[in-house]
Amino acid sequence: MSEHLRTALRLAADGLPVLPLRRGKLPFGNCPTCARNACGGRPNMKNPGTCTCPQPCHAWAAATTDPDVLASPAWASAWQRAAAIAYHPGGAGVTVVDLDDPAAVHWARTTLPATRTVPTTRGEHWIYRGTMPSANAVRPGIDIKSLATYARWLDNGVGATTPLPDSVRALAVKEPAPAHKAAQSLTVPLRGHGVECPHRTPTFLERGITMGVQRISEARSAVHATVYRTFLAVLSTHGRCGCLTDTHVSRLFTAAQAKGESPRHCTDAWTNALATLGL
Repeated sequence: MSEHLRTALRLAADGLPVLPLRRGKLPFGNCPTCARNACGGRPNMKNPGTCTCPQPCHAWAAATTDPDVLASPAWASAWQRAAAIAYHPGGAGVTVVDLDDPAAVHWARTTLPATRTVPTTRGEHWIYRGTMPSANAVRPGIDIKSLATYARWLDNGVGATTPLPDSVRALAVKEPAPAHKAAQSLTVPLRGHGVECPHRTPTFLERGITMGVQRISEARSAVHATVYRTFLAVLSTHGRCGCLTDTHVSRLFTAAQAKGESPRHCTDAWTNALATLGL
């Protein structure tokens, strides 16, 4: 029995749906029966662990906790050639924020709630309790891995300590259609919502606004989406206690307009973000 298979069986016993990865951190290809989706278009992708193919098939949907499947003769060749182990985060009830470089790690440390952190070759995995749709390139060097994808298992484990925050969910949200009859002023005043202020010091709020301005200013593409996601992230963290002022909002709008956004689009994006969060 290979070392990877022994580890996989141990992880499966703990409830983690796992699969082998080949060189390049890629899943093994579909079995001959399912090659080129001959089986009818990956019918098991919504139900990981239910694939009835004889080999580890359909990428992340092959992930399973069944020891009989993992140790079956049909999977033996894959485990012998495996270069690593992967797991299905959504199947494990977690979300992985995959930070692929030092800049992304710095952004997370100054923006996201602390949680279980696992070092990777080039960055870190931040693991939260809860699931959400997966999304790639939500900002430079950052992918979100949860439902319908796989993540590499690393020796430090995958246990999560912090519930999945709105600020992570906001990263994967696409901007909805512009709100009807949105106000045209540059600022949209906020009111407190009876929520105790979570800001430990004024520096916490200032850092959030500064990071928002920086994120908008550094956008090289998808500026519309970047502006909306930034507004959503700022509001999800700072929008419920009434601490945001017109001055804070104006700084965000000014950064967006410096990237070519119109005052109308800024106001529409802000109004949509408010509506999405129920503010």
